[in-house]
Amino acid sequence: MTAILRWLFDILARLLRTLDWPLCLALLALMTIGLAVLYSAGNESPRLVLAQGVRYGFGFAAMWALSRIPPNRLRNITPAIYAATLLPLLAVLAIGTGKHGRLWIDLKLFYFQPAELLKLSLPMMAAWYLNRQVLPPRFSVVLATAAIIGVPTLLILLQPDFGTAMLVGISGAFVLFLAGLSWWWFVAAAGGVAGAAPVAWFWLLRPYQKDRILTFLNPESDPLGTGWNIIQSKIAIGSGGWTGMGWGQGSQSHLDYLPEHTTDFVFAVLSEEFGWVGVATVLALYLFVVGRCLWIASEARDGYSRLLAGSLALSLFVYVVVNGGMIAGLLPVVGVPMPLLSYGGTSAVSLLAGLGVVMAVRAHKPVHGH
Repeated sequence: MTAILRWLFDILARLLRTLDWPLCLALLALMTIGLAVLYSAGNESPRLVLAQGVRYGFGFAAMWALSRIPPNRLRNITPAIYAATLLPLLAVLAIGTGKHGRLWIDLKLFYFQPAELLKLSLPMMAAWYLNRQVLPPRFSVVLATAAIIGVPTLLILLQPDFGTAMLVGISGAFVLFLAGLSWWWFVAAAGGVAGAAPVAWFWLLRPYQKDRILTFLNPESDPLGTGWNIIQSKIAIGSGGWTGMGWGQGSQSHLDYLPEHTTDFVFAVLSEEFGWVGVATVLALYLFVVGRCLWIASEARDGYSRLLAGSLALSLFVYVVVNGGMIAGLLPVVGVPMPLLSYGGTSAVSLLAGLGVVMAVRAHKPVHGH
């Protein structure tokens, strides 16, 4: 019996050896908190929690599977992965569905958001290309990388999904930054975006997008209309105090004052029910995950792994900052979920898959970069 148990333990240890357990424990803590908040925000619905739990299960399976693939093998198939993820972006423009555009593909069993896949495949492709070049990148290399970033970003803007397009573009920009691109490139890009803002306002932005910007500047101008969401979110955050109102006791979500309280504004529910203590705990977990990923990137022995793991870590940091700033009224509402807290499957699975790639970087550590 002892021999059988030892044999089973050895098999389990071999199967799980590529997982980074400090990262796994932090992720499990975030998901547990997410399910607890979702249970409260969803009017204590077990179905909602079960559905999200199943999504987390798929995400963990993807994370485990990708952690077992050596980065050099992943690097070799990166162009194929990038091309394959562009196809659903084209398909969603034709058959997609959504409240303000074509963002989702209805697969009957669940809704699939193709843009989420690019949060992983785009930095993979940018890292693959830059790893083959002399760094820091020359002008021609920067332009080629900009095309790799720009094509999917433009396709996502056509849906239109400004928030996801911004995050996907930023994930590619982080690869360039980590490749040693000079600061003046980013300053010039920011200046170009600022210069194009008037054109975008009059010709590209839709009415609901303009309303979000105007609401960000002055939510009280239409407190019962476009300003409702952010005003109620601020009330929820403020009423939480230091220790919160208690699990399941939040008035903003339970009395339906706070819209989208299981998705984009779930962090406001956490703030109201668990207070500053809960918020600080969750932010500390996020910072640990980001810091651990950056440490793994710094230890990588090849350029592809270092660029990819570093960009995924910095991208996660931006996701948290954007959603936190959005629900606090510090940034416009752009429909960006809080990682592993907001209800939704595609974003959770894609995030966990990306962290599986980071774990593979630590587990395998290839010696040669080419």
